[in-house]
Amino acid sequence: MNCVDYLFDTTSSLHKELVLGTQEKISYQTAYNISQGIARYLTKKIGQGNNILLISHNSPFFIISYLGILKSGNICIPIDPAIEQNSLNFILNKTKAIIGFISSLALKKLVVPIELFSETNINSILSNEDDDAEIINEFNGDQIAEIIFTSGSTAKPKGVMITHNNIIANTESIIQYLELKEHDKILVVMPFYYCYGLSLLHTHLRVGAQLVLNNNFIFLASTIKNLNDYQCTGFAGVPSHFQILLRKTNLFRNTAFPSLRYVTQAGGKLHNVFIKEFTEAFPYIRFYTMYGQTEATARISYLPPQKLNDKLGSIGKGIPGVEIKVVDTKGKVVEPGKLGEIIVRGENIMAGYYDDPMESSKTIRNGWLYTGDLATIDNEGYVFIEARKKEIVKVGGKRVSLKEIEEVINTIPGVIDCTIEYVEDSILGEAIKATIITSDHINYINEDSILQFCGTKLSRHKIPSIIKIDKNLTISSTGKKIKGKFS
Repeated sequence: MNCVDYLFDTTSSLHKELVLGTQEKISYQTAYNISQGIARYLTKKIGQGNNILLISHNSPFFIISYLGILKSGNICIPIDPAIEQNSLNFILNKTKAIIGFISSLALKKLVVPIELFSETNINSILSNEDDDAEIINEFNGDQIAEIIFTSGSTAKPKGVMITHNNIIANTESIIQYLELKEHDKILVVMPFYYCYGLSLLHTHLRVGAQLVLNNNFIFLASTIKNLNDYQCTGFAGVPSHFQILLRKTNLFRNTAFPSLRYVTQAGGKLHNVFIKEFTEAFPYIRFYTMYGQTEATARISYLPPQKLNDKLGSIGKGIPGVEIKVVDTKGKVVEPGKLGEIIVRGENIMAGYYDDPMESSKTIRNGWLYTGDLATIDNEGYVFIEARKKEIVKVGGKRVSLKEIEEVINTIPGVIDCTIEYVEDSILGEAIKATIITSDHINYINEDSILQFCGTKLSRHKIPSIIKIDKNLTISSTGKKIKGKFS
């Protein structure tokens, strides 16, 4: 089944708005009709199975282009509009994409030497497409729907191949545990080129719910205003979103959100202190801690809000249809409390990495996705992530968890974020470096106060020897913090 048919199964004729906003709106019926027109055009022009770029901020243009590409049986490659030209060239050369749907804003900074459509000329598709052209409806759900390129900060980006069946399975699971209904409205601050953002589009489109697009989370006042003006029932964020909301100013804490039913957090570990602060400030809002990877379409596990107090720090258990194990280096399930690697199995697991069978075979073994995340599991089956393999280092021959140090420093009132890194130092040889972001109104945090506090909470070999303090947290367009960049 084509995932677009699944997403529009009961909503294609709705006159209700899919996207809400002061500037750009689009109804379900309009989104369906235009995406079908794009699909007919592409099917007649290039057939199926071709790679097509999509570069745009969150907008109706992104949505109709994305759905049209998928419905046509071609493969969508969603890309960050802020991508550097060299990275884009790498993706172009690797995928041999032949057509691109690119926003006019992105076109101002990027050179893309293929046939392009933007907001300004997409109408030419609709005016020239043949209404009698057939869209192929006999469809294998195991066909690739999209290729999402992972971050290339430490290596060349890898293209994660997601099938139509992957999208359908993950969407169905998320809807089930979040209990999403047609009356729900979510404030979207996550970009759609990121799997977390796409999951919001998929799930809300499927149930007939609504999206409020906010591409300027950094303006906290407008973000908070959007939540109440549009009576949003849901909000989804990565750790930095919640850290900034809770500690950058007091505005968020001092605002009531009568419509907000739930929030979800994924995209990395949010330290327990922030979860406690949120649930204490807003006890009536359900807080879902979630865990996922692009290689698993989006979601892998979740912790039910009613378990938050008992299992604080846990990523929960597998979402419906997903099995999780924690195994040792030989693939044997570890005993409760013992450290191992998380592996997962389900219909949401990727088809593999694009044009990289060797890396695919390393990551998917006997149907199990090896995540690279280290964790323990308790005797009730709840999983607790300790760190990624690269976040456990040796200092003076002793194992140190970088996340453990971050957790301690983040408990200091006025600290928005702490990033711990293991670095080489010309004097010390090896050192633990702490980059600490504080609230605008805080002046009492300095290197001495950090060292004094750490001395009461950490063993000597875990105390940072290099400390940098700043006011501004630099985050990417996905909301994730950018290490090493501060003012």
